[in-house]
Amino acid sequence: LLTSLFANISFAEMTAVAVLGDVPLFVMDPADWTIHFHWPWVSQAAAEGDTEKLMSYYKIALRNIIRFVHDVVHKTKQHYPLVMQVRVGCVRYPNRTSWGFLDIGVGGNDLVAFVVDKLLWEMRQSSQLAEQVMKDLSKEISVMVFLEDLLSVICQKHIDILNRYGRATLERKEVPVATVFARTPSPQQLLLVCHVTAFYPRPISVAWLRDGQEVPAGPALNTSTILPNADLTYQLRSVLAVAPRDGHSYACRVRHRSLGTRSLLIPWG
Repeated sequence: LLTSLFANISFAEMTAVAVLGDVPLFVMDPADWTIHFHWPWVSQAAAEGDTEKLMSYYKIALRNIIRFVHDVVHKTKQHYPLVMQVRVGCVRYPNRTSWGFLDIGVGGNDLVAFVVDKLLWEMRQSSQLAEQVMKDLSKEISVMVFLEDLLSVICQKHIDILNRYGRATLERKEVPVATVFARTPSPQQLLLVCHVTAFYPRPISVAWLRDGQEVPAGPALNTSTILPNADLTYQLRSVLAVAPRDGHSYACRVRHRSLGTRSLLIPWG
């Protein structure tokens, strides 16, 4: 993901991050465009094949992007500052099929996208800016041919290389830690909170059991989205509203890949 801030005709700041799944691979320093790898194995993978050659071209590509944007801004009479984002990558499915993507956005809105199998650019919004960008990019035949190879062949190959070098990181499993506690917002209501954290990978199942039976979805049950922790694990909370001293027993059940066929069962009270 490349993010570029064009403050005016003479200033552009560019930052980039790369991820494989949810694992960060590298960041680009906006000061001098230096690449900083997150893991030693990413650096090792980058030294294999034609990655090193590709890395030698990226600064030239960034300069060309800056020139292109300023040219389009001039043609369409856009106003600075301008924020542009480029999202590029590929997806590999378990059956070995794949697809590549390259999307360009401006100001948080989709602008144009490169359609790999058709070898053409398509507008993602109806505007003079999108039309001009699509028109100018469509003239660059050699660029489109390169992008087809990058997204259909090179990207897939590098996923395989990264998976090989980073298997220990990419396939790791971290066991969830779950705690249950209660809050009393009013004398008539008790909130049972199940906090689950430190798990990896991301998919997880958290449910409340009332007298051994799963509590169905409803207004009394509120489960947060899964949020990232700073250490590349995840967390979430599931809150169940009950009446104080209602005579039922409650427990939080957690199922996760790291637990195998086991479940965590944390009773309240």
